[in-house]
Amino acid sequence: MGLFQAFDIAASGMTAQRFRMDTIAENLANVNTTRTEEGEPYRRKIVLFEEKQLNPVFSRTLEDYMNSYHGNGVKVSRIYEDTETDFTMVYDPSHPDADENGYVRYPNVDSITEMTNLIDSSRAYQANVTAFGALKAMAGYGIQIGGS
Repeated sequence: MGLFQAFDIAASGMTAQRFRMDTIAENLANVNTTRTEEGEPYRRKIVLFEEKQLNPVFSRTLEDYMNSYHGNGVKVSRIYEDTETDFTMVYDPSHPDADENGYVRYPNVDSITEMTNLIDSSRAYQANVTAFGALKAMAGYGIQIGGS
């Protein structure tokens, strides 16, 4: 693995985690949004990652994996709405979005889950920053050694 490839891996991790943090912030900002443009409450968004593929050609990829593993970093593969978790029903007959029984459907965003995910994402981001810093220091030492 080359030095610049290692920088790319750490940078891709920081970029992906930053995007995840932005999505979590969007979820938290919409925790009380009872009506979107579609007329339903806001649905929680989830970010999925996958390994970044640099060589999509099968034979080249197979050859790389047979010889040795080459890390390529991470990328956001997709963002999807959480349709498995139900909306929260709250009795509030004075709310403009209340149904005929007086219940309002609130988003399926749980603040505690989102804050836990935010801490996880923040720590993963920090780990990538630390790795990037260590790589930078190693590159600096290499230049010092080569210059003497």
